Amino acid sequence: MNSLKIIPATPDDIPALLAFMERFYAIDHYDFQFERTKNALHDFIADERLGRIWMISVDHLPIGYIILAYNFCFEFGGRNAFIDELYLEKEHRGKGIGRKVVEYVIEEAKKMNIAALHLEVEHQNITAAELYRKFGFTDHHRILMTRMLTDNVINTKKE
Repeated sequence: MNSLKIIPATPDDIPALLAFMERFYAIDHYDFQFERTKNALHDFIADERLGRIWMISVDHLPIGYIILAYNFCFEFGGRNAFIDELYLEKEHRGKGIGRKVVEYVIEEAKKMNIAALHLEVEHQNITAAELYRKFGFTDHHRILMTRMLTDNVINTKKE
């Protein structure tokens, strides 16, 4: 791997992020709503209190992104963060890039005084689950449940 770079996303990265996100959501057949996602990206990047998005590139070529979204949880000691999305283009998977990106984000989260990191993995994504277990992420044997409050809250799978 020649020159891996993980740098904060800017509004100029939104077109590339949208293209990556559309491909990412398609993997598990999640509904992708372009305008809603574009608006959410603008809001998220503009307000550092919400979290961070980093662009991932190799040899100056954007190949993916990772999103860290902040929250607060008493059970886990206060300020927490959720690795909301990590995407790498298919041809860059399995080369250790994901491992380096997760290492980077863990170190950044420590600098931000994040008490705990959380993430979700699709049941069939064994490779990702194995990667995260190597970093000490554990399954709490809980069921993540969601109640939609507006049409703009989350992406759900297409049936």
